[in-house]
Amino acid sequence: PTMTENTPTLDAPQVRKVGEKYEIVVDGDGTVAGYTLAIDYEGTDGVAQRIFPHTKMAEEYGGRGLASVLVREALKDSVAAGFRIVPVCPYVKQWTQKHDDVAGDVDQARPEHLQFLEEHARRRSEG
Repeated sequence: PTMTENTPTLDAPQVRKVGEKYEIVVDGDGTVAGYTLAIDYEGTDGVAQRIFPHTKMAEEYGGRGLASVLVREALKDSVAAGFRIVPVCPYVKQWTQKHDDVAGDVDQARPEHLQFLEEHARRRSEG
C-alpha cells in the first residue's frame, strides 16, 4: 500500500512533494505542519543534484520529530528519483551527519550551489 491511502495523522504523517518543496501533512484536512525546499540543480558534470536550502516547521508542531520524518522522506525520495543531495539548510546538513539513510548520496554545498540558489530566489521574487 502507498502512503497516500491512509488519512495522515500526527503519529503517521504524510510527506508529499508540491512543486519545489516537500510538505508534511498531519491530518485529513491537509494541514501542513512544515516543509523543506528542494531545488533541482544540474551540475556542470551533468550530475543531477537536489539542493535543500531551507526547512520550516510550524511552531505548534515542534518537538514531535516531524522535521526528521519530513527530511528523511524527502531525501529518500530524491535519491530514489536519481538525485544527489546537497544540504544547505543547517537542519538537513545535521540530519545527514546523524543518519545514514542516504549516506553515500550527499554532496557538500559549493559556491556555485549557493550562487544558483540566490539567482533562483531572485527569479522567483521577480516572477
